Amino acid sequence: MTHTTVPVIFDLDGTLVDPAGGITDGIAAALTELGLPVPAKSLLDAMIGPKLSHSLTEVAGVPADQLEDAIRIYRAHYKSTGIAQSRLYPGIRTLLEDFVAAGRPIAVATQKPEGLARTVLAHHGIAGLFHSIRGSAADEAATGAGPASAGEGSVPEGKAEIVAAALSDLAAADPAAARRAVMVGDRAQDVAGASANGLDCIGVGWGFAPDGELHEAGAVEIVHNTTALHATITRLSERPGTTALNEVHTDGNV
Repeated sequence: MTHTTVPVIFDLDGTLVDPAGGITDGIAAALTELGLPVPAKSLLDAMIGPKLSHSLTEVAGVPADQLEDAIRIYRAHYKSTGIAQSRLYPGIRTLLEDFVAAGRPIAVATQKPEGLARTVLAHHGIAGLFHSIRGSAADEAATGAGPASAGEGSVPEGKAEIVAAALSDLAAADPAAARRAVMVGDRAQDVAGASANGLDCIGVGWGFAPDGELHEAGAVEIVHNTTALHATITRLSERPGTTALNEVHTDGNV
């Protein structure tokens, strides 16, 4: 084989799946039940992607003694109605199926609890496409960053470790390919988590990042549709010896 196939590690919410209100409605329901103020929609949207406990405390201002209850109420709401509200972004299913058909390994690294991430992906009929699905621990109220993210304020707890776990799974199958893996995500923590593992990150413009966030975080490219994403990753694979996307110049609006 002339070129090493470049594996792709995807974020979940805001990248593969549009929560379509399932996450924000659940957060609002939990805060309301606890008698806490519900942030404006723009702030609720900003809570999609980072670790839930981080968003609830840092954005919604949930007191530490109510965090466990807030997560429990939110999770029950999300499981009962939120998953059904979600949908795949346009072109995602075809993109993933094309990659699998071409022999390109794909993985998921999300701060959603790993078991729940598998449930969401199975709901959409795509769980079986992934070589690896990695997420956070079931106890989202747990605090304390691991060594890979310690001191990295831009990496909410666990993202670097989750990306590392997915990368390790890919490396077990093909170490040479895993060294050239790329991350795809919609928020700054995806970029930072990738960088902590020596990976470049392509930002997607259809997610929940505020204007300028992905660029400021250091995304090597920002694409606005799956056609552009497919072309960027394919072009990277066709460049022998290339290990970083910053060596590839493409137009994200293709």
